[in-house]
Amino acid sequence: MKTLKMCVAVSALALTAGVAQAGEIAVIVKTTNSNFWQNVNLGAQAAIDGQTEHTMSFDGPAAESAIADQVNLVENAINRGVSGLVLAPSDPEALVPVVRRAFEAGIPVVIIDSALGEDAEGTYQAFLSTDNCAAGETVAARMIEEAGTTGSVAIMSYVAGVGSEIGRVGCFTDYLAEHSELSIVGPYYSQSQMATALNQTTDILAANPGLVGIFGANEPTAVGMGRAIVQSGRAGELVALGFDGNSDLQEFVRDGVLTATAVQGSFAMGELGVNALIDILGGETVDSFINTGVVLVDAENIDSPEAQNVLY
Repeated sequence: MKTLKMCVAVSALALTAGVAQAGEIAVIVKTTNSNFWQNVNLGAQAAIDGQTEHTMSFDGPAAESAIADQVNLVENAINRGVSGLVLAPSDPEALVPVVRRAFEAGIPVVIIDSALGEDAEGTYQAFLSTDNCAAGETVAARMIEEAGTTGSVAIMSYVAGVGSEIGRVGCFTDYLAEHSELSIVGPYYSQSQMATALNQTTDILAANPGLVGIFGANEPTAVGMGRAIVQSGRAGELVALGFDGNSDLQEFVRDGVLTATAVQGSFAMGELGVNALIDILGGETVDSFINTGVVLVDAENIDSPEAQNVLY
């Protein structure tokens, strides 16, 4: 009976979305204070510029850890009657009730970057993301290739419990355990604050002079990590792998501070997310999961078309 009710509810939402006309698409991300999310904004704007029926708003809290602020932004979007919502949830559980409320209000939702908890199943129409587990394994394989199979590797993570972090860092850790004897120092959580990551990394480098590798798992964390490596004079002494691809991280790769950085298709995440929502609003069917991919960028391929298409 529960399954039948959910099917009826989903069908009703599909009908509502199918007749929706011009209106606002709200894009709400984890924070506006990040080049990664601004690149998502550029992709979303490109999708909006390709049509004339919908307008777009872009918003997010001041920090990824400001989860209550993000919930309020979604509440406000629902209250003003947006046509659809593209959401990068900062917390897999805290955003579930408000996404359910959007569903009940007949507002289609496309989730990007980080998954929602299982309780949200059936309340959104598509999920677009890097396959974070596969990305974590890719970084771990590169760590083993560069650093070998013994020694210690520090993990500089961002916000504990976020869907992307669970897959990215969890699968990195599991891959190292399965394929090497490398031990883990950490993880340490920066709350996606560059200064926090810098201070944490500085302390960890001082306390662990024998580290063979270090992994910064998102943009602000990897930037703080890279700056700490430079300030400590440890550049080139250990394998440093980052995640994401802003100008700071690109410079670290070019200078040899980072061995490589795994770069998500952030522009594609915004563009494909908005396009998927436009299709839903037009009554079309979209895939429930769309993989936006990752490219491991190093000094050898940083100027290649493949890398330049994802760097920002």
